[in-house]
Amino acid sequence: MNKILLIIQREYITRVKKKSFWIATILAPILITAIYAIPALLFLNNTNTKTVEVIDESGLFTNKFKDEKGVSFKFSRQPLEKAKKEFLNSKFDALVYIPGNIVDDAKGVRIFAEKNVNLSLQGNIEGTIQSELRNIKLTRAGIDVKVIEDNKIDVSANTFSLSEDGGEKSSSAGGTMILGAVLGFILYITVFLYGSQVMNGVIEEKSNRIIELMISSVKPYQLMMGKIVGIGMVGMTQFLLWIVLTFSISTVTSGVIASRFENQLKKEIKIGATKEEIKKTETEIKSQNPMAIVDKVFATTSIPKLILCFLFFYLGGYLLYSSLFAAVGSAVENSTEAQQFMFPVTIPIIISFFLAQYSIQEPDSQTAFWASIIPFTSPINMMVRLPFGVPAWELLLSMVLLVLGFMGTTWLAGRIYRIGILMYGKKMTWKEVSKWVFYKG
Repeated sequence: MNKILLIIQREYITRVKKKSFWIATILAPILITAIYAIPALLFLNNTNTKTVEVIDESGLFTNKFKDEKGVSFKFSRQPLEKAKKEFLNSKFDALVYIPGNIVDDAKGVRIFAEKNVNLSLQGNIEGTIQSELRNIKLTRAGIDVKVIEDNKIDVSANTFSLSEDGGEKSSSAGGTMILGAVLGFILYITVFLYGSQVMNGVIEEKSNRIIELMISSVKPYQLMMGKIVGIGMVGMTQFLLWIVLTFSISTVTSGVIASRFENQLKKEIKIGATKEEIKKTETEIKSQNPMAIVDKVFATTSIPKLILCFLFFYLGGYLLYSSLFAAVGSAVENSTEAQQFMFPVTIPIIISFFLAQYSIQEPDSQTAFWASIIPFTSPINMMVRLPFGVPAWELLLSMVLLVLGFMGTTWLAGRIYRIGILMYGKKMTWKEVSKWVFYKG
C-alpha cells in the first residue's frame, strides 16, 4: 500500500508543479465567465448611435421610423442619385431608398452603406417597412388596423417544475439545456484529456526503460493503479479549483453587470413615461442581460448535489477509461502504434457524446435512460440529464453500475498491463493482447 501511495504522490506532485496546470486552472474560470459577461458589457458600453438617411418617394413612411437605442432616422427629400453622391462625405451610416410603388413592389427597397450593413440595422429597417405595408394593405381591404393592434397579446409563459407533494418550483428550460450541455461537454473533454495522459505516461516510461527499474520494486498492478489514481487526483484538484474560482469570479461579475443594467434601465426610462412604456423598456433591457438566465438556473438547481454528482461521475468515468488507456499504453512502444488500439476505447466515448445531444432534447426517453445507466456512456449522459431532474433510484443504479464497470475494466487492464509493460521488440496484435488476459501468474 505504501508503494502505491508513493507512486500516487509522484504522479500528483509532478503534474501539479507544472506551469501548464496552473495556467489552465486560472484561465478556464476566466473564459467561462467571459462567455456570458462580455456580450452583456459590450451591450452596456455600446454608446454609438447609427444615423440613417431615409428617402421615401411613396410618402407612406413619414414618422414611421422611430428612433431607438443606437439608431436615429433622418428623412430627406433630395433625389436618390444626389444623395448617393453626397453619402460618403456625409455623417450618415446608411441610406434607405423606398420607391413610390413600394406597395406593389416590396422588393424595390434598397439600403446603401460604405461597408456592409449589420444584420441588426437591416432587420430594424425591414421590420418597420413590413409592418407599415401590412397596415396599408389591411386598411385598403377594409380592416381596422387599430382593432388588430389592440388585440395583439404577447405571451411569455413562466415554466415550473412540479414535485410529488404538489409544490411548484420555477424553472428555465433553455438555461437547463445549456447547463446540461456544458457539464456533459466538460466530462467528454476531461475523460479524453486525463485518460490520454495516463496512456502517454505509460508509453514514455516504457520507451525510456524506466519501467524496468520501477517493476523491480513494485508490482505492475500497483504501478498502474498508482499512476491512474495520481493523475485522477490532479483532475479532481483542478476541478475543485475551477469551481471555487468560477464561483468567485462569477459572483463579482454578476454584481457589476446587475448594477450596470439597473443604471442603464434608469437612463432608458423617460420622464413622464406610461406604465406600458416603462414595462416595455424594462423587458427590453432585461432581455439583454444573460445573467438573468444564469441566476434563474442556479436558483432552481441544487448546486451542491450537482457538484457532488459531477465529481463522482468524472472520477468514475475517468477511472473506467483511464484503466483501458493504461492497458493500451502498456501494449505498445510509441504513440504511433497506440492509434490502432485506441480506436475501440474511444468509440464508446464518442458514442456517448452523440447520445448526450439526444438526451438534452429528450431527457426522459428510453434512449436517454439506458445511455445514463450503461457504464461506458453514463458519466456524460447522466450529467446531461441531472439538471432536468432524475429519480433517485436511476441515479443510484447508474452510480453502482459505474463502480462495477470500473472494477471490471481495471481487472481486464491489469491482466494486459502486467504482460505488456515488459514486452519489447514485437508488434502487438489484438489476438496477441487477448491471450495476455488468460496468462497465469
